[in-house]
Amino acid sequence: MRLLLTTAALFIATPVTAQDMSAFKTGPVFEEFGPHAPVESMTDLPADVSFSVAFDVADAASEGQRHRSFESVARFINMHVANGVDPAQIRVALVVHGKASLDLLSNEAWAARERGGEASPDVNPSAAMLRTMIDYGVDLVLCGQSAAANGIAQDELIEGVRMSLSAMTAHAVLQQNGYTVNPF
Repeated sequence: MRLLLTTAALFIATPVTAQDMSAFKTGPVFEEFGPHAPVESMTDLPADVSFSVAFDVADAASEGQRHRSFESVARFINMHVANGVDPAQIRVALVVHGKASLDLLSNEAWAARERGGEASPDVNPSAAMLRTMIDYGVDLVLCGQSAAANGIAQDELIEGVRMSLSAMTAHAVLQQNGYTVNPF
């Protein structure tokens, strides 16, 4: 108990400092988003590595902000290509469900929706980033069950988003195709 109280006291007494983000840079694939930092002593990136990774996102973006979890997909790609991984050796899927489903709406559908009784901004803050990632080859998959629950039709989605029966189905199929699930 004394150790716990001492640790808590140290935590409370320690000033909170801002993270130093100056080392984080975007690119080389996505120049507008997906910042990453160089890591000097890394030892876990074999020269012949290949990735097939699925990201799972259920929480909505912060109001008026680009979706941070969607941007993690770009960060994953940027940091690995920047560290010598052949882009052809990176396959990435983004499986979206729950409240995050609304963050896949086209700008037109986004502007037409109301959120919390107030009109939405004219533009989906994540739309341009998602469009760029789709054009690059990221597989964007929407849970059909979440689409139904949120009243989302295929024609309301950013072009290139595909619909699955469910997020569970999407992950099962991706796993059968060699994808692992990224826990972040």
